[in-house]
Amino acid sequence: MSESASGTINYLNHDKSIKSWLLTLDHKRIGIMYLIAVSLAFLAGGILAILVRIELMAPGETIMSADAYNQSFTLHAVLMIFTFIIPAVPAVMGNFVLPLQIGAKDVAFPRLNLASFYIYVLGAVIAMAALLVGRIDGGWTFYTPYSTSVGDGILFVTTGVFVMGFSSILTGLNFIVTVHKMRAPGLTWNRLPLFIWSIYATAIVQVLATPVIGITMLLLFLEKFMHIGIFDPALGGDPVLFQHFFWFYSHPAVYIMILPAFGIISDLMGTFSRHQVSGYKFVALSSVAIAFLGFLVWGHHMFVSGQSATSSVVFSLITYLIGIPTGVKVINWVSTMYRGSVQLKTPMLYAIAFLFTFSIGGFTGIMLGVLAIDIHLHDTYFVVAHFHYVMMGGNVIAALGGLHYWWPKITGKMFNEKLGKIAAGLVFFGFNLTFFPQFIMGAQGMPRRYYDYLPEFQGYHLLSTYGSWVLAAGLFLILGYLLASLINGKKAGLNPWGALTLEWTHTTTPPHPHNFLETPIVTRGAYDFHLAKELFATGEEVSEVVTSTH
Repeated sequence: MSESASGTINYLNHDKSIKSWLLTLDHKRIGIMYLIAVSLAFLAGGILAILVRIELMAPGETIMSADAYNQSFTLHAVLMIFTFIIPAVPAVMGNFVLPLQIGAKDVAFPRLNLASFYIYVLGAVIAMAALLVGRIDGGWTFYTPYSTSVGDGILFVTTGVFVMGFSSILTGLNFIVTVHKMRAPGLTWNRLPLFIWSIYATAIVQVLATPVIGITMLLLFLEKFMHIGIFDPALGGDPVLFQHFFWFYSHPAVYIMILPAFGIISDLMGTFSRHQVSGYKFVALSSVAIAFLGFLVWGHHMFVSGQSATSSVVFSLITYLIGIPTGVKVINWVSTMYRGSVQLKTPMLYAIAFLFTFSIGGFTGIMLGVLAIDIHLHDTYFVVAHFHYVMMGGNVIAALGGLHYWWPKITGKMFNEKLGKIAAGLVFFGFNLTFFPQFIMGAQGMPRRYYDYLPEFQGYHLLSTYGSWVLAAGLFLILGYLLASLINGKKAGLNPWGALTLEWTHTTTPPHPHNFLETPIVTRGAYDFHLAKELFATGEEVSEVVTSTH
């Protein structure tokens, strides 16, 4: 990572010592440290996923025992959910981009921000320490009484998740205060970038929902350590109570994972369609609506748990309802592209891929909200496919789009556009080849989490495994050319994408250590491209002209 194109001082080169990074209060550097940490978690979880898929290439034992398979599957899930997907976009792009987009010099509480990072690292280390003391089994849901009967590893995993929860809460609190109190003059709520709306809604969910999983993990720890009978029926406990606690957090957690992705897609759609995002207010407020409704649908994970028929009907209806604000976003994104002039740069390819994959995830989620269908599909590979179409097809693909979009701003270097498009194609094709066959085998009755299976399902498992290799090739290609760009990449201009948000129009690339030499004064919305139509026609640098109009 080098100096900006103009050779000026930036957040990367003003102090290069290790101490200046480890003790930094700069939100941008903290975002970079989060990027490295969550990337390592993603790598470890991805390797475990490949091992699981290789094991499932054929019935019976292939490369590992049933016990090793259960532990690999569980560790893959814990790494991907708690150490990667939940913190990834808010912690990395939220930290780096949010203050820049609202014209602030930092987040509201810089020291708390640094503490949040180290709390996250501490929690991840504690969770992984379980590998040293015993088995990690039970999946990412930790359902009792099974999870408390398979060794002492659960003690470390629950403690690690408990600790990481504090990082999530503190980060959310920091973002809420920052958005409320530190916006630049003129940056009203109706002029905020949609990424900020999404991060703001996510922060609300983080602050309100995360304490629930924290206390649930604490109770599970006490259950295992002291045998006090909270959830274990053998001790007089109620295992369904654990499910209520767990899903009351974990369904809002789905929106902690996906709401930031919606914000990224909105920014990409506006920038690369060269058009105001259609239905801006509806798209913005739909994020808040999703955050609110996300607290009311946890029971649709428990249709077969024995809850009352009335409860199941109510949760089913609310599940349908939550599809409305999500559909509002998709319709308006498509309308934005239709009305605009689409540029198929690498970040935009991920945005278009997101529309396809997430829509499948959303539609299948509505299917699983239908009581009669869910009874048949519950705990099958159909649910596995649905979950990955929402998480990988939603969060991860959007995160890759955002990473490519802000990579020039973060590093001052441009990546290889041709390789970027090839990698986007590999990721899209590999992802769909991996998970679409799982819808079919799930509909035919293949249970999820099983180590062994009937020979009739082998063809689908082979396709899934081959797809995982293609997906891995695309992801490693991304890693390769992004790292290569740091060494020999072309220097990025001030605004290589021609975007109109403040991080592109009012600061250097990479940004100044304090973001802005003077506080921006905002006089337009984040996507008012009609003001700059002539600039795009002539190819002028947007930042130079737009800045002069403020």
